[in-house]
Amino acid sequence: MERTTCLVVGGGPAGMVLGLLLARAGIDVTVLEKHKDFLRDFRGDTVHPTTLDLLDELGLGAEFAKLPARKLQQIQLPIRGSVQTVFTLEHLPGTHKYIAMVPQWDLLDLLAGAADREPSFRLRMNTEATAVIREDGRVAGVAYRTRDGETGAIRADLTVACDGRDSVLRAEVGLGSRSWPTPMDVWWFRLPRTDIDPVGLIGLLSAHRAAVMFDRGDYWQVATLIAKGGDAAARRGPVTEIVRSMADSAPWLRDREDAVRDWDEVKLLDVKLDRLTKWYTDGLLCIGDAAHAMSPAGGVGINLAIQDAVATARILAPPLTSGTLTTRDLARVQRRRTLPTVVTQGLQRILHAAVFRPALSGRIDIANAATTPLPLRILRRIPVLRTVPPFLIARGILPEHAPAFARRA
Repeated sequence: MERTTCLVVGGGPAGMVLGLLLARAGIDVTVLEKHKDFLRDFRGDTVHPTTLDLLDELGLGAEFAKLPARKLQQIQLPIRGSVQTVFTLEHLPGTHKYIAMVPQWDLLDLLAGAADREPSFRLRMNTEATAVIREDGRVAGVAYRTRDGETGAIRADLTVACDGRDSVLRAEVGLGSRSWPTPMDVWWFRLPRTDIDPVGLIGLLSAHRAAVMFDRGDYWQVATLIAKGGDAAARRGPVTEIVRSMADSAPWLRDREDAVRDWDEVKLLDVKLDRLTKWYTDGLLCIGDAAHAMSPAGGVGINLAIQDAVATARILAPPLTSGTLTTRDLARVQRRRTLPTVVTQGLQRILHAAVFRPALSGRIDIANAATTPLPLRILRRIPVLRTVPPFLIARGILPEHAPAFARRA
């Protein structure tokens, strides 16, 4: 049976950051990723300022800057025929006053390359964890299956579940959770973008469609809301109706109403919002979506997961190195990350109730309002209020920084 000190299950942003940080502490770490590569479309591509700061601290900022990125600095809404800036990130504290839109596979390749330079790091692609291994009442590793059908097991002092909202390990150990209903699911698709289109992030709120458009340079990455569980019924209609209804509030899209031609181009995200009551058991820790499935509201899920990974590495590297790890150490990780998780999910629940649910029922029509809505008028009159939402989205609560052992000039 193979052995490692820390076994990370899931090669997403949280798993790769944790693997890199622990390897830089000299800890033997193995990351299991069930896919053959990182090339999966319509994953979260937002890289927030806290993550950009982390990459600088890790000495990876210059490499990241070479990736094909688009900087989002404005949040805009079409209102009565014109596109108006509602929020701007230009007043954020720190060096990075923007959100970078980067294909997630490029970010993961960058992290994997940096981790691979550490002698104590191993990445196993095409390897899926199928069950936990228990010894003397504790989790002692996982059984796995490769894509070509081979099976095996890896023992570990600590197993960290970074395998997402449908975590196999989370289900295996039966950790209790609390969930909240969500009013929507999300359709993801692409639309062509021209140089005369607006820039930044565009929110569409009309009686016929609620959507968010992310400026990716030569295309728009679009997330449009549908009623929870309504995917199958909605797909019985014409797919061209999606863009046609968006063009009611975004008239620059009228020449692209037939750009989405097949339902296969429209991907479904089943929106969940939940949180484990206890993130750990002896020998196992859950972080990221495995511990707290986030709504896509604000696009903060990936960056919150990365923050979890940084806190995990900082808190657990010393006991992993000395061989003194206990469940008290795992509990410290949960205590550290509970506040930002609870606050973020609370804000998302407010957005669900105050914005998304009314929007889905057609009760919000900002795009065609006779006058500028009162909340937007208040934001214009009290500029300081316009800095709060961007700060909460871009920097969040209790940001984490790279531990000293992982920093590079």
